[in-house]
Amino acid sequence: MREQLRRSQKGFTLIELMIVVAIIGILAAIAIPNFLRFQLKAKSSEGKANIAAIRTAEESYHAEFGNYVGAALSPATIPGSTKAAFVNAAGAGAGFDQLGWSPEGKVYFHYGVVVDSTNDAFAVSAAANIDSTGNNQAWGYVKTGNAAAPVNTECAASGVWDRDLSTPAATLTDTVGPCNGGSGQSVF
Repeated sequence: MREQLRRSQKGFTLIELMIVVAIIGILAAIAIPNFLRFQLKAKSSEGKANIAAIRTAEESYHAEFGNYVGAALSPATIPGSTKAAFVNAAGAGAGFDQLGWSPEGKVYFHYGVVVDSTNDAFAVSAAANIDSTGNNQAWGYVKTGNAAAPVNTECAASGVWDRDLSTPAATLTDTVGPCNGGSGQSVF
């Protein structure tokens, strides 16, 4: 009798195994969305960091040559949810090449610089569609001098900033930030 009792107590019951599987499922349901959200934040930081680098390159160029450099949106289209090779849309020796800036490796964002007509101000923009929803997130920076700020191409395209950037420019002047409340708030 004792041997039968010992044999039956070896191992786990089906209910115990089902409880363990349920707990693992609940933990996965909580952890996976958080992991995806952290991935998105990491990908979004590329745009902000590169805008800051472009701003530094523009200021360095201005200090040496006395003017800012405009650069066409590069790469020409928004890469999407996978990284794309950075291609200077202005061509060799112009735009970002003239500025002396290029990102390290492939990019999620495309970048552009617009300079005002008196060369006293510039605006940098970056846009991406990291979550592939069709809603681009757009980041910008506006450097104003003695002239009105130029139109930031990506922010203007998103319909957030108008021709003169009068109201939004006050919030992004000398600060890297989102063009609108939806930028950086991508969904999966």
